[in-house]
Amino acid sequence: MSKENFDQKVAVLNTIAPNEVKMPNMPIDAMLQEAENLFIWASEDKMTLTNNSGLDWAQYGVDLPIRAGALRHAQSIWISERYSQEEANKTWKLESPKAYQLRDDLLDDFRYAFRKRPDLISRVRQIANGRGDANMIQDLSDLSILGKSNPEELTVSKFKIEKLDQAAKYSNDMAELLAKANGAIQENSVAKFIRDKAFTHLKEAVDEVRAAGKYVFKNNPERFKGYISRYNRK
Repeated sequence: MSKENFDQKVAVLNTIAPNEVKMPNMPIDAMLQEAENLFIWASEDKMTLTNNSGLDWAQYGVDLPIRAGALRHAQSIWISERYSQEEANKTWKLESPKAYQLRDDLLDDFRYAFRKRPDLISRVRQIANGRGDANMIQDLSDLSILGKSNPEELTVSKFKIEKLDQAAKYSNDMAELLAKANGAIQENSVAKFIRDKAFTHLKEAVDEVRAAGKYVFKNNPERFKGYISRYNRK
């Protein structure tokens, strides 16, 4: 049901301007529970609210559970993406030392095998320059290509040619892994932005219904209390 709510609301969410998006000011699960509670509470007062405050019940009241469902699904998507990114970050920390070691081993192998080839040694020096994860990934690719283009000297030095395929595979795999891992520290992901839009959309309805309820029932404590946020009251 939440996915259907999200699909129903995605076009509306996309129309919310970036400067109108509100960051969640409470845990999402608390917001969802309060919205659902408010819908049940306010439904009992529907006629009183619409007759005495002008609240558009169709736009805000009836829409409350739909907006809540959209937020629930958007939150699930973001959590799933964030989990995937965090897992990639953990895997990167485990695998990257192996990739760096392979790169360093290949550089040593090539320096020995190509020691009588100034042209190739110059290329090895160029590859060895530079620092950083992205550079290491490119080095593995460059070393693989350089080795496959000059197999004679490597064969003579008893170099294990299969290491070149290993380097190419590591380069591809680590590039993909690094992209995912970097996403773990990015707070501007599309999934999070949509989640924040869904929160903003739900909050609009919650605020409207609460404002109407507090106004209409300002002299009725028993009904008034249902329009107060328990989370904020704590």
